Amino acid sequence: MKSIPQLTLALALLAGVPAAPAQADLAANPKVAATQAALRDLWLGHVFWVRNVAVAKFANDAAAGKVAEDQVVANAKQIAGAIEPFYGKAASDKLFGLLAGHWGAVKAQLEATARGDAKGKEAAAKAATANAEEIAAFLGGANPHLPAKALSGLLTAHFGHHVIQHQQLKDKKYADEAGTWEAMRKHMYVIADALGDAIAKQFPAKF
Repeated sequence: MKSIPQLTLALALLAGVPAAPAQADLAANPKVAATQAALRDLWLGHVFWVRNVAVAKFANDAAAGKVAEDQVVANAKQIAGAIEPFYGKAASDKLFGLLAGHWGAVKAQLEATARGDAKGKEAAAKAATANAEEIAAFLGGANPHLPAKALSGLLTAHFGHHVIQHQQLKDKKYADEAGTWEAMRKHMYVIADALGDAIAKQFPAKF
């Protein structure tokens, strides 16, 4: 999976969306900054707990894996809940279902990596790509400041990070995985900031 070109394209598309003059200084707004910080914590929580699932998987620690999986689901509910004040309960429930689909693809990819199952990994990647398009279409349809194509690229690149990380953990290439983790962390911030910025632009009265 060519995550770097996809990420470059996504960032370029996002950068090409002109900000409304009245919203050009969103980052200086304390409420916007607080919202983006909260979103960063939530999205970082996703990769943190998924990594814990992977570590437990390769250590054959079922108990630790169960706790981490439960936290992945709880985190997805929190991410979905973050949009409820703006789009309502039905939208929050819809996003949770879509995030559950993302986790399902990530888990399938992890299991396939552990088995050395090339076909399983390919199937997981296809599911993740389709899911990324669904999430992007849903969020892009709800907010005109979120270009669906750009968001889909960001989410697909995010799945690519999971793929790389799983293989590195399986192969015990821990120094390489440390670099991947840093890239994942920064990428989560890009996604969180894009969402926070778009929400602030769409609902300026709430900020």
